Amino acid sequence: MNLESMVVSRDWQEVSVLECILGSLKIGVSVEPDATRARTRIAKSKLDAVIVDRDLLGSGQIVESVLSSRNGNCVPLVLLSSSPERHDLPASGATYFFEKPISVEQAVRTLSAARNMIVNGRLRYHRHTVEIPVELSLGKKRTFSAELMNLSQGGMRIRAPREFDGSGPLKLRFSLPGMRAVVRATGELAWTDANGNAGIRFLDLSPARQRGLQLWLEREYFSQ
Repeated sequence: MNLESMVVSRDWQEVSVLECILGSLKIGVSVEPDATRARTRIAKSKLDAVIVDRDLLGSGQIVESVLSSRNGNCVPLVLLSSSPERHDLPASGATYFFEKPISVEQAVRTLSAARNMIVNGRLRYHRHTVEIPVELSLGKKRTFSAELMNLSQGGMRIRAPREFDGSGPLKLRFSLPGMRAVVRATGELAWTDANGNAGIRFLDLSPARQRGLQLWLEREYFSQ
């Protein structure tokens, strides 16, 4: 699965810089210099981010089109202008802004943040199907193995040999394909059934392991 963006501008010098940066971030980019055509394409296209040149005539209507096409989805809107007073982030509803001429360093930071925002939005509710063993511990003595069926940033679904009562915190231990470090976390039982299926919510995952899990999920998501 790919990320796609649109740059609405006829400032070709700045567009070439943006194309280079977006390409390095593995974000596809299409360029539309005409405001009317841009509004039509935004309404019909599934875009992950839109960059609008506020110096382009009709840019205000383009911004409105982007905001109306979001429908609650996380679509970063980046404004670009040679006049700082034209960004007006709170009133415009835009997410980011940078000035022309573009500072490559600033643009890399801004567009990297936008990419992270897009990816986090996609992964928030994504459950990745995977079949790997997971070790669970209940209290000090009761330890058993189960099969991890799917995984998300917030928890997992497992299949145990039998129904179990997981009242109290659970200690979890599993290894993800392609990752050296073993993931250790604390969780709690969210739901269970009579066939040994259960949902577990993460309670305690260190920042390093949370980041590692997110990167693994991102890699698997975009390799599909």
